[in-house]
Amino acid sequence: MTRIPSAPVAPETSAKTWSLGTFPWQERTHTAAPRARVIIDNDFSGDPDDLYQIVHHVLSPGAEIRYVIASHLRPGDPFDPGPYSAENAERVALDVFGRMGLASTDVIVRGSNDALADAHTPQPAPAVDAIIREALRDDVTTPLFYAAGAGLTDLASALLIEPSIASRITLVWIGGNEHEGLAYAPPNPMPIEYNLLIDVTAAQVVFNDFDIEIWQVPRDRYRQCLVSDAELRHRVRPHGALGQYLFDEIEEVNQRATEQGRGPGETYALGDQPLVLFTSLLSLFEADPSSSTYVRMPTPTLNADGTYTARPGARPLRVYTNIDTRLMFEDFYLKLAEFTAWQQH
Repeated sequence: MTRIPSAPVAPETSAKTWSLGTFPWQERTHTAAPRARVIIDNDFSGDPDDLYQIVHHVLSPGAEIRYVIASHLRPGDPFDPGPYSAENAERVALDVFGRMGLASTDVIVRGSNDALADAHTPQPAPAVDAIIREALRDDVTTPLFYAAGAGLTDLASALLIEPSIASRITLVWIGGNEHEGLAYAPPNPMPIEYNLLIDVTAAQVVFNDFDIEIWQVPRDRYRQCLVSDAELRHRVRPHGALGQYLFDEIEEVNQRATEQGRGPGETYALGDQPLVLFTSLLSLFEADPSSSTYVRMPTPTLNADGTYTARPGARPLRVYTNIDTRLMFEDFYLKLAEFTAWQQH
């Protein structure tokens, strides 16, 4: 579990501070220009894979991070049972920024602590207002991605309040059950995939009621994003206080799993990392996350039990079938090393 700080680290306590959009550790005359705007949405008080995702994303110049939404978990979640998991997520996100000396804390906005009550009533939250505000901008031409490694409450609420934003956002979502004919469920699976279960109604609103473009990384694919314990020990832990922190948060999960008779394991799934791969690590020519593969199908109806019903003629859905883990994780390890070397000297 991600440990929730009693008081987040303040960025100004770091020996070196910086702001989003600046990359002082890159010793070159230029950095990659942002090719996309990104709103990150993650449940930062849950599985610590989201810590790796946010660190990787803010270190990646290819994406302009507009907002970081701290969103909720489902009630009784073993990582953070609530009822204030969005508030706890906000504290964790602020703490990560502080540990990195990242002064741009104004981009962190809190989502709703609660799931949708029904498919017609939005849950108000500062994050919902931020989504609408960014999506309605007319002063920029870069595409806007909503990179979600959690439930979809805040996005669904924004769509319910301002339906016109559906055509202005591409959702990249880590979540949902396997699609029949493309993959099989894992052994003894949760009947409803973890991120979908956070707010099934919200996901149904997004899939079924609006014409928003969706790039989906379902459970079978994000389970592909495994790193070994040896990688974490040798390529994360040695890199300063930040690397030690990231390593320790996964060790905390391994300790809990061991106490429950299920661990420790020799691998860990950093399943939120494709959010970086698909929004920042794009091909130079004909910009796209071209190193990974997907199939295109009509967006099916998402049912309350997590299954899908075919909907011929519906808008296209991009379902990823293979993730380029080499590019994704090598890029993370090298950026972490480069950043912490600068931070320490």
